[in-house]
Amino acid sequence: MIAIAHEKEVRVRVNQRIRVPSVRVIGPDGSQLGVMSSKEALTIAQGHELDLVEVSPNSSPPVCRIMDFGKFKYEQSKRAKKAKKKQHIMHLKEVKFRPKIEEHDYRFKLNHARRFLQANDKVKFTLTFRGREMSHAELGHKLLERVVADLDDVGQVEGRVRSEGRNLVLVMIPKNVKARS
Repeated sequence: MIAIAHEKEVRVRVNQRIRVPSVRVIGPDGSQLGVMSSKEALTIAQGHELDLVEVSPNSSPPVCRIMDFGKFKYEQSKRAKKAKKKQHIMHLKEVKFRPKIEEHDYRFKLNHARRFLQANDKVKFTLTFRGREMSHAELGHKLLERVVADLDDVGQVEGRVRSEGRNLVLVMIPKNVKARS
């Protein structure tokens, strides 16, 4: 069975769906019309050929505004799209090393990590030991220290080096992001 997550949709009450006895009304030009019954406010809104929209349901009495609801929904969706366009989702990229890595391979993987950090993504460095290499874990620590030193201009260490079985793991984040130590 697949679970589908739905975003919490905010329901705005409009016209006849507003069932409270009295409301504070704001006119189409932004002026305060005062507190009146919801039927009176609806009549005024229909006189202007607009909708009565509840903008602050939690206040006492609720605040309603006379406006074009279709235009209001359109502007809200445009604002949401614009905000979503500006945000960057940080991804976790992984770069794998071995303790006996050659210089060219090291530089090649380091350049990939540099590109990931410059694109504002986290980078997880995994150093894997095989067989008897585990007895020389200090070589792995030295290699990860070298990685940190080489990428110091674009990234910073998020936490300390962790040992996970036969792996050493280090996570770096871009320089402009706060580290959680």
